[in-house]
Amino acid sequence: MGFQDFLGNAGTVTHLRESVRSGRFPHSMILAGPRGAGKYTLSLMLAQAVNCLKPTESDGLPDFCGVCSNCVRIAASADLETLVEEAVAARDDLRETDKRETRILVQTHPDVLVIPPDPPQLMIKLGQVRQAIHVAFYRPPAEARRAFTIFTSSAFMKEAANSLLKLLEEPPDHTSLILLTENPQELLPTIRSRAVIHRLGALPAAELETLLARRRTELKPQDRSLVARLAMGAVGRALSLDLGTYLASREDALVILRTALREPDYSALFHATESYRAGADGQEKTVSLLRALSSLIEDLLLIVAGTPSLIRNIDIAAELGRLSEGLTVDWIDSAARALVQVEQGMRRNLLRSLSLDAMAVGLTADSGV
Repeated sequence: MGFQDFLGNAGTVTHLRESVRSGRFPHSMILAGPRGAGKYTLSLMLAQAVNCLKPTESDGLPDFCGVCSNCVRIAASADLETLVEEAVAARDDLRETDKRETRILVQTHPDVLVIPPDPPQLMIKLGQVRQAIHVAFYRPPAEARRAFTIFTSSAFMKEAANSLLKLLEEPPDHTSLILLTENPQELLPTIRSRAVIHRLGALPAAELETLLARRRTELKPQDRSLVARLAMGAVGRALSLDLGTYLASREDALVILRTALREPDYSALFHATESYRAGADGQEKTVSLLRALSSLIEDLLLIVAGTPSLIRNIDIAAELGRLSEGLTVDWIDSAARALVQVEQGMRRNLLRSLSLDAMAVGLTADSGV
């Protein structure tokens, strides 16, 4: 395991490896790119490269061995989803008074702290940032040359973002802070101005399709083509995308669009949305639905803009073409705003099925159906 296993974005990866070689790795860094582009994987690789006990080289640049104690323990944080689920389950077993004060953190190496968005709001909270500050200022690296703190989301609560500024203004020499984001504009300007920004770009669909032919042999050729489009240039998303789950979410998303843009069938709408209820399963299902709906709305925009060749949901191009008839950019803008409102409602624990119903009915009114 080494940097040769990281696919794509060779320029950005080379630049970061050069900073490892020079010993001038940034104190604060924003790693931006689409979901699944490999931001988290690259962050862990960089932490391994800086702290490897038996460093190697590849292509004339620093690499990590992958087998020393530092490399192995840092790599143990790779399955972030499972580790977060375990942390949430452990918190749920605490007394109510302790549960309210306990924030979700992941740390498989004493000097590499990973901070994911805290459920159920899925935002970085003040308690998590305070822990990062405490680690940075009061716990110098015990077994590593350099400590790392990795925030895996840019969705910060206001007080958490303001508190983070204290760490960014005067970071300790022995610490690097990495913020992962799909959109740097979500971060406060004062945060962006205090960090170096590196970007991971999208890979061409044809290149992803070739990769899928090697790595996901269970997919039929037409499914590989669809997955390559849906991945939006992100290697990780292409390799991990559950096509069956996506198609199920997309079918419910199509019910919402059909309700809004054609003769509304509210019985079909209510039947589709009634399963989007409370709990972790309901939250994950709702997130999948919103992503599928966002993908369809973006495809409708591409069709309206006269570039149907760029759509991602190529297997239902004919239906999307029919849905786009008479559609305006204003309606698409309203639909995008409605999606954001539902996402914000999820963070406030609003009833998901009712939020989805209200969104569909609102879009129906906007479309004039």
